Amino acid sequence: MADVKKRDDYTIDMSEMGRSGKAFDQANNPPRPGPSAPVLPSANNPILPILSYCGSSILMTVTNKYVLSGFGFNLNLFLLAVQSIVCVVAIQVCKSSGIITYRDFNSDEARKWFPVSLLLIGMIYTSTKALQFLSIPVYTIFKNLTIILIAYGEVLWFGGSVTGMALFSFGLMVLSSLIAAWADIQHVLQSYGHSEGEASAKVSTLNAGYMWMLVNCLCSAAYVLGMRKRIKLTNFKDFDTMFYNNVLSIPILLIASLLAENWSSANIEINFPPLQRNRIILAMIFSGLSSVFISYTSAWCVRVTSSTTYSMVGALNKLPIALSGLIFFDAPITIPSVSAIGVGFVSGIVYALAKVKQSMAPKGGILPTSAPPMSASSQSARDSLKS
Repeated sequence: MADVKKRDDYTIDMSEMGRSGKAFDQANNPPRPGPSAPVLPSANNPILPILSYCGSSILMTVTNKYVLSGFGFNLNLFLLAVQSIVCVVAIQVCKSSGIITYRDFNSDEARKWFPVSLLLIGMIYTSTKALQFLSIPVYTIFKNLTIILIAYGEVLWFGGSVTGMALFSFGLMVLSSLIAAWADIQHVLQSYGHSEGEASAKVSTLNAGYMWMLVNCLCSAAYVLGMRKRIKLTNFKDFDTMFYNNVLSIPILLIASLLAENWSSANIEINFPPLQRNRIILAMIFSGLSSVFISYTSAWCVRVTSSTTYSMVGALNKLPIALSGLIFFDAPITIPSVSAIGVGFVSGIVYALAKVKQSMAPKGGILPTSAPPMSASSQSARDSLKS
């Protein structure tokens, strides 16, 4: 299940050595040189983790699009359940092999984390519906709007702030979305203008995709903001989050699929046609593994690079994902659609630079939009002055 990898800022504390005083003792008593382990040339090379992270993101999006739109697939909840099962099995194998580590299941922690898992289900389900109706480039461009909702959610509930540079990037994100929607509709009208009924059906499909995309942006923002609140109660790390999200989601997705989706033999034939059945099943399994790859490669990328590099990689990664839709699927290649991808790509770069600049700025600077937290006593005094 794709979902839990997004992070904006990372801090690596290197001051523990200076606090302990061990560095001074070692300077006076240098250790005897011993046989050193061979260092692999690629151990600290950032190229491999960056390429791995980008590749896993593209594979996840492309495989989901292949399953959802290739053969009239409509068992979206079942697809998400399979992805969750594959993800849990994969990370359990990695844990048993000593590659990763995470906490064992705890019912009290599961109870605290359950609301976040529900938000995640809403986010990933609406994302599959949006991806089913929209092309990958349009889906990627509209996904940027989630950043705006999260930013202002942090302003309202966490005392966050938005800089002028971030506001400019938000304007570019909205502009790229408008260009993408206009390009999509124009392409439909030009391609199917001779048949009014067919053109109307295609536009209705796009409108459904835009509505699902809007709901997905709201669900994604709610998930990220809700996870930020809940993670303080559990102190989860990355793979703890992945484990609990998927374990808690499996029974909900399976029950919802059995109750809400059509499991007749005729519909199963439509979703899994005999000639493509094995290919679709493999794609479903591979999409579940891709979510594990994304989490592992993102952690690997952070470990061997800086937080600045990682944030820039996240912004630059939008371009190859959008281009994959043009290469592997029949997404329209027109001047407006390419312009929308370009503006969306620039907006991601500007936002990443704004975040880097904001993290390097001293605290307490003047920001165009901010909501500093207020204590109860200050709020009481403010209310008394108003009255």
